[in-house]
Amino acid sequence: MPAPMRPGPASRLSLVVVTFDSSAAVAAALPRLCEQLEADDELVVVDNASTDETISVVEAIAPTAMIVRHGRNAGFAAGANAGAGAASGDLLVFLNPDAVPAPGFATAIRAPMREERGWAAWMGLVTSAGGSLVNSSGGVVHFTGIAWAGEAGAPAPGSLRGPREAAFLSGACLAVTRAAWDRSGGFSEEFFMYHEDVDLSLRLRLGGGRLGVEPTACVDHDYEFVKGPAKWRQLERNRWATIVRCYPTPLLALLAPALAATEVALIAVASAEGWLPQKIAAARDTARALPRLLSERRAIQSTRVISSAEFAAWLTPELDSPFLGRPARWRPVRRALRAYWSMVLRLIG
Repeated sequence: MPAPMRPGPASRLSLVVVTFDSSAAVAAALPRLCEQLEADDELVVVDNASTDETISVVEAIAPTAMIVRHGRNAGFAAGANAGAGAASGDLLVFLNPDAVPAPGFATAIRAPMREERGWAAWMGLVTSAGGSLVNSSGGVVHFTGIAWAGEAGAPAPGSLRGPREAAFLSGACLAVTRAAWDRSGGFSEEFFMYHEDVDLSLRLRLGGGRLGVEPTACVDHDYEFVKGPAKWRQLERNRWATIVRCYPTPLLALLAPALAATEVALIAVASAEGWLPQKIAAARDTARALPRLLSERRAIQSTRVISSAEFAAWLTPELDSPFLGRPARWRPVRRALRAYWSMVLRLIG
């Protein structure tokens, strides 16, 4: 007779939600979340100095929730770190305030820990439009550091038919073991918002962590990519911060010509699309932050346990995000990027 299956470790959830003027969002999402929590689970809401009724709505819906009040809008990264610091669970789950969990979410998000898959962190399937479309089925990272949500806009569930690994995990629904979180040091608070999930994912990978997607853990996210020109400044500043901090030196050296060419191309795009001042401001931000970034780089790279080739294996030469415009998908551009990346992989591997 075969031996009975050994149950995996119990996982006590700490769900962390960072809010800022999010009263309408939490009013929709928290009831669906609270009804799924087990007796030992905890809900931590970090409020970044909301000026609306967010806190009173949270107190009415989830009276047992722990509320951490920030005196200012410190951004998502700082709020998430504060929530993790206050939490006591062995599995941290970060949810955007407008991420509405589907039935069974709280059980499904535990599955990778319960089944001992060996993942350091994972995400659920993030949908939009009432669950009919994919918002992210796992993040994609181009070798120039440009990153986007995989299969955004595709009919749900996209290509997900079971658990799989991904290049980076969406902060809209991100689960990470307490041990991996503590080793990573959490989100970089200098990012404020945007790309902090890419940076954390790449640092976890540098430390030998595997990153996965659990498709049965679904949340519906009220997502809108276009949020004004200021977003481009943060995206570009944080993209460069991630490259400087996370890319192994051999890979960075081989990518230097491509990164320079990308800057020229992005300046032309920014000029044509009206966000050139934000692109220039992002360059200034990066230059001013460079001493700090290089210091952080030394600390991060000192903990790297994988090779440059293993790191590069999760990057792509394809620019097939629907948010990058048609020039990124022109056939000559695609061929040039694939050829360059193939050369890099040969040299680095």
